[in-house]
Amino acid sequence: MAEELKIINFVEKREKLIEQKRRNFERIMFENFLGCYSVIDDNGTIFEISLVDISAEGIQFQVPWNGKNSEKEKFTIGEELGIRIYFTQTSYIPAVIQVRHEGEWTDERGQKFLRYGAEFDQDTVSYEALLCFVNFITKFAEHSVEDKGDSKVYFF
Repeated sequence: MAEELKIINFVEKREKLIEQKRRNFERIMFENFLGCYSVIDDNGTIFEISLVDISAEGIQFQVPWNGKNSEKEKFTIGEELGIRIYFTQTSYIPAVIQVRHEGEWTDERGQKFLRYGAEFDQDTVSYEALLCFVNFITKFAEHSVEDKGDSKVYFF
């Protein structure tokens, strides 16, 4: 019998590694580093949300959910919302999103959330700034190197 050769796709493996690094960087940044958080401005009522993921096409965000929240605290598929992505306590990038999907999610501590996927309105003036932010996250994941205490600085 002929021995079967396994072909390893290094491009696919590299892309998966970059995607994993990007998601990890997003999580750290959204939770700690930049203090990046968002609110939804719904006709004058502001809801704080947590960003889960961001891409050029849209975002995934979540809100705490106990199953007894009022219907006002839920968003519907197709609903258009104004969102503010804060980078300081007073400065944000505004965006318009359209809710595309919803689902319940429970974290490792047992806290329940409603998670939403939403698409950016790419025709807004601020979309260009959001796209630069997403590109930065992607490039950071692709080119960042973990500090292991090396004393030399390498330029790649």
